[in-house]
Amino acid sequence: MPTLLRSLLAVCLLNFAACSTERDDTGTEAATAKAPSAFRQFLDANYAVDMAQKPRTASRRGLRDNNREWDPYSEAFLDSQRQQWEERLAALPGFDPAQLDAGEAISWQLYEQELKRNISSDEFRHQKYVIHHYRGVHTRVPTFLANMHPVASVQDMDDYIARLNAVDTLFSQVIEQLEIRTEKGVFLPRWSYAKLMDTIGNTTTGIPFDDNGSSSFWTDIQRKLDGLELAPADRAELENAARTALLDVVKPAYERLHAAAAAQAALAPEGDGVWKHPDGDAFYAERLAYYTTTDLNAEQIHNIGLENVARIHGEMRGIMETVGFEGDLPAFMEYMRESPDFYYANSDEGRARYMIEATEMIDTMRERLPEYFGLLPKADVIVKRVEPFREQAAGKAFYQAPPEDGSRPGIYYANLYDMKSMPTYQMEALAYHEGIPGHHMQRAISIEKQDIPAFQKYAWFTAYTEGWGLYTEELPKEMGFYSDPYSDFGRLAMELWRAARLVVDTGLHHKRWSYEEAVEYLVANTPNARYDAEKAIGRYAVMPGQATAYMIGKLKIMELRENARTVLGERFDIRGFHDEVLKDGPVPLYLLEEKIDRWVASQQG
Repeated sequence: MPTLLRSLLAVCLLNFAACSTERDDTGTEAATAKAPSAFRQFLDANYAVDMAQKPRTASRRGLRDNNREWDPYSEAFLDSQRQQWEERLAALPGFDPAQLDAGEAISWQLYEQELKRNISSDEFRHQKYVIHHYRGVHTRVPTFLANMHPVASVQDMDDYIARLNAVDTLFSQVIEQLEIRTEKGVFLPRWSYAKLMDTIGNTTTGIPFDDNGSSSFWTDIQRKLDGLELAPADRAELENAARTALLDVVKPAYERLHAAAAAQAALAPEGDGVWKHPDGDAFYAERLAYYTTTDLNAEQIHNIGLENVARIHGEMRGIMETVGFEGDLPAFMEYMRESPDFYYANSDEGRARYMIEATEMIDTMRERLPEYFGLLPKADVIVKRVEPFREQAAGKAFYQAPPEDGSRPGIYYANLYDMKSMPTYQMEALAYHEGIPGHHMQRAISIEKQDIPAFQKYAWFTAYTEGWGLYTEELPKEMGFYSDPYSDFGRLAMELWRAARLVVDTGLHHKRWSYEEAVEYLVANTPNARYDAEKAIGRYAVMPGQATAYMIGKLKIMELRENARTVLGERFDIRGFHDEVLKDGPVPLYLLEEKIDRWVASQQG
């Protein structure tokens, strides 16, 4: 049966209630308020197929019909996925966007862009790293189970154990992908392998693997069993099943993955950028287009970075004058980097203080949101420390969105492994970016909206998503925050970091800089610690192009806002602008510009 027909049949089954009748308060059957259009059924059908094929992704989004397996990595699956995208793209012209309402017309454009982008990206399937020290299945498995596989019943725990037993298949598929890349000459930078293998090894340390404390797996299993009201014998049965899965399946799978990484490491050539790979330059150009959703080339992006680094340096000199610092900018950066006044103790007490104050900043911002936003999220956002097993490899901060069913809040993760890389003067900007009005506003509102298709709620356009996060670091200054000039310096320092990313990412992958050259550029041009710079370059090297999206996206949002303000004058409403940016979920930058242009026209009267 063709994929599209199978999809349409699936949606009729999954959305039966929407295609039939429902009862009113008196028990009388009445027609549904509005039957979904053929186009909406097409989108929902394809989404249902995608979620059936990707159980981990479905669970993450609150769909738990297939809560016992992982998303596949096999070559056969990737081939079938590519075929589905091509079939869907071929079917899309059957729905004339000119005949759709305004919201569905945007969905049509988005879906076309997503399909084309996926197909273009798949041309370089094997140039993309399937696993690296920064992220991959080795950390995704325990993190997902701990944070996104809730256990409220024995069945949930049985599903959890089934997922443990499925790790062998998952890792075998990833190892297959590693072997394909070895054959094609696609290798991580040499220094990345040691970091990767350390994290793989750390994950299976502790009970029940050895006596070195409790592993992250075992800690999570005990916590979830504690939450169930079980007879001792029933608990012992589940505990023994989990232990068996960990020892007989999970640990050997991690050992095989470690061996596969070591085997590839022995063959890795010199070079830190993707230019060293077959078709490396074309791959990097695709990555820049994928992440920025623009046609900017590497040289243009590099120069935008240099221009903005110079601009922000100038604004930092203004802060120096405000606080009366005597010396040049490098000396001021060194002072901000080294002064103990800007760092909490590298201890449990220091980390606890950081978490408390970050939470307070988000709570204070929450009270001010209605002044600048009409759309507000229902889901809460909390601050959480990055788990110890992955904190050495993870970034300094990131966000995890809530599911549509509201079963858990959004999470702002703070990496407190080294408090020297988490200066207090950056705390405000970081909380606003990852929490509110940053990623949580954006992702939770999108997920909670009922009038957009499911695929659109979870679309991911990095320039939009991270551009918004960076924009919302600056927005609070206009709201009266950053009253401490050192905190305002922290805001500038974080913007500077994103501008410098444009320089070092293109430096690594286009200009063929080494890891060391890129690290030295960050150390010389930002106030961040060397450790921070080393971790950052480690990330940019294995995720080519991704880091360029932040500044490119922020600059576009600022440009659109100021253009709208100029055209509308007194008619300009900041709440209306923000709602227009957020209401349709993540979009590519060209479509965001079209949306804002239409909004401006509608406000002119």
